Amino acid sequence: MARPSRYSPDFRARAIRLVGEARPDHETEWAAITSVAAKLGVSTETLRKWLRQAEVDGGQRPGTTTDESAELKRLRRENAELRRANEILKAASAFFAAELDRPGPR
Repeated sequence: MARPSRYSPDFRARAIRLVGEARPDHETEWAAITSVAAKLGVSTETLRKWLRQAEVDGGQRPGTTTDESAELKRLRRENAELRRANEILKAASAFFAAELDRPGPR
């Protein structure tokens, strides 16, 4: 199970908003990210990833959205659980079929 994030969703949204506000004051987006990351005490790479994911979620960039990713994770977990249940049922079926084939006491 994934560990919870150190940063709240509100903090992430604020950081992304600050990068957008700082962008006109810098030559490049990376410079704006570096500046905001230093002020907030966050890794520049972490802030860059948050920004890219926000762009994907907002439809400005192709990729898997946060909601799609959560749904895929849920479906994979459910699929694994169903596979385990199926294996248990197969084993039980084989066990009981073997019991029926054995000659009983007379």
